[in-house]
Amino acid sequence: MRPLRYSINVTLDGCCDHRAGVPTEDLHRHAAETLARADALIFGRVTYGLMEAWRGPSEGRPAWTEPFARTINAAKKYVVSDTLESVDWNTELVRGADLEATVRRLKEEPGEGLYVGGVTLPLALAELGLIDEYEFIVQPRLAGHGPTPFAGLSQYVDLTLVGRQEFSGGAVALRYEVR
Repeated sequence: MRPLRYSINVTLDGCCDHRAGVPTEDLHRHAAETLARADALIFGRVTYGLMEAWRGPSEGRPAWTEPFARTINAAKKYVVSDTLESVDWNTELVRGADLEATVRRLKEEPGEGLYVGGVTLPLALAELGLIDEYEFIVQPRLAGHGPTPFAGLSQYVDLTLVGRQEFSGGAVALRYEVR
């Protein structure tokens, strides 16, 4: 069974707004490696839209972001949405009503694993008990605002720390598995 892994950047006060993080070369390398370990990526509509920025030309982006761009462009993607009419970019559309059945089917297929990012979709997947591994990349910054991951979770999810990695600039990745 393929594990479903979740990873997100958060500030010390829990904000996961993508603009609150401090991008560095080693964080981008880590993100590319994380995505490369997945057989497929699962995004909600909003996160999919944010990630589409990596589709275009690399003009204006630092050269060290290119491995991440190449990795996400090549990856098989699923986007969960009831409002999108169609998708491309190596992507398959999943309707919200089909979420649990689709993710369970994907997890049962052979392979290295699946990856999910974002805020709303991971909350739904955590409620269903489908996420096997959580990674929080803690940024050394206070944002003073949200959003925060898993706000509104109806029950505790107990985790065991299985990995820790420090990055330049003071960010720390904490990786947990569900107990």
